[in-house]
Amino acid sequence: MTTRYFEPKYRTILEAKEGELEALANKSAYDLWKPVYHIHPQYGLLNDPNGLAWFKGRYHVFYQWYPYGAYHGMKHWAHVSSENLAEFERHPVAITPVEDYESHGAYSGASLQVGDELYLFYTGNVKYDKEARDAHQCLAIMNEAGEIRKYEKNPLIEGVPEGYTGHVRDPKVFEQNGTYYMLLGAQRENKTGAIIVYQSPDALNWSFYGELSVNIDLEGYMWECPDYFELEGKDYLIFSPQGIDPSGENYHNVFNTVYAAGTLNIEKLQFEVEEYHELDKGFDFYAPQSFEADGKRLLYGWAGVGEVNFPTDENAWAHCLTLPRELVRKGNRLLQRPADSLSLLQGELLAEGSTQGAGQEALLDNTTAKAFRALISTTSTSDMSVQLFESENEHFEIRYDHDAKKVTVDRSGMTHVVEAAFGTTREVTLENGLSEIEVLVDHSIAEIFVNGGEAVFTCRVFPLNEEKKVAITSNSKTNYGIYSMKRGISR
Repeated sequence: MTTRYFEPKYRTILEAKEGELEALANKSAYDLWKPVYHIHPQYGLLNDPNGLAWFKGRYHVFYQWYPYGAYHGMKHWAHVSSENLAEFERHPVAITPVEDYESHGAYSGASLQVGDELYLFYTGNVKYDKEARDAHQCLAIMNEAGEIRKYEKNPLIEGVPEGYTGHVRDPKVFEQNGTYYMLLGAQRENKTGAIIVYQSPDALNWSFYGELSVNIDLEGYMWECPDYFELEGKDYLIFSPQGIDPSGENYHNVFNTVYAAGTLNIEKLQFEVEEYHELDKGFDFYAPQSFEADGKRLLYGWAGVGEVNFPTDENAWAHCLTLPRELVRKGNRLLQRPADSLSLLQGELLAEGSTQGAGQEALLDNTTAKAFRALISTTSTSDMSVQLFESENEHFEIRYDHDAKKVTVDRSGMTHVVEAAFGTTREVTLENGLSEIEVLVDHSIAEIFVNGGEAVFTCRVFPLNEEKKVAITSNSKTNYGIYSMKRGISR
């Protein structure tokens, strides 16, 4: 057997020293940037959402987790669940990578209910040195009682097919006409991105089917985290291509995510693209995954980016998930809206009013300005701006240019600016002008939904611990209501 590559960061939670995990938890627990209603790690690094499901009366959310610090190391699957998609309970680690076929981490994947069990498909990562690696597709199974075991015949798929590098990962499994299909993000040997397909009669025994043809003018060096679903008669393919260049208002992050609307013919290995768009226009969004529950298509994304330093790193934790979003079809476009369940966390009315002419400020104190929901509607007949986290020393701005019909978010006014090399503004030109903005702020994240989800910006923001206010300025009639938000998950 080839000797496995070793670095100290490839250590499982079972190898923690006495008191080490408790010390990490204590170090990060009261960080002023810890969210209260977004899913986040108690300590360590969170990244991709995994295995999302409504199963036996509960919502289950798994996510990539490295326990020992705010950097990428041995990935586990952490697990939280909820009865209402608002208040979450933490569970013991769902998948710990202790087997040879996952010697360097249990990488991302998705879930599928098969009979009375929830199948959790994931990639077992194996490294031989800094460059050479292999990938195995694996299975863990959760029963009705919530107990999770690894499939005794793992890996389901050993290694990668000919013509591809060891960068093959992130299984998405679905059933169609009695056959199970697995989509995998892949890298060809010529260092370009692709999606490959396996098929199975029973979701256990898999054979390579081929590469999915996607007629899209994007290539990059790797396609990650494929997701497929049908919504109101239209097929959608979501994936995260790495290594694509900025184009106009699109693709300005280090890594980006797109969705394509069209028609999937899986038997012919074709996805006929009618149009495609960037899924989220903010600074910090990647690797989303969707699932169906109560007749709705819901989505979580990773509110973060890879290989970037964040101010929370010094307290040994990093990143969070987005809020759950409902996907709604409008023509070929996908609108994203905060899930209805978030109303369960909405608290008291903090400020309301209407501004016209010179504008008006909605004041919040230093406590309520950290976690709130703002609903803003406007007649859109002039320019307007919304200032978040405004203090003597900094601010985060959402502004609208009426003539250009353009919304811009700008975090250049913040003291802690993350990923500045990739720019401090993001913008979207709206089809019919601005009518409403919904903002959900949670200590170090702002999710901004424009015109009912026509455009969405996910932004990590790390404000100073100063007295803050929300300021709204508009020369046309603008109504606002600002509400507190309650805790939905433990520290």
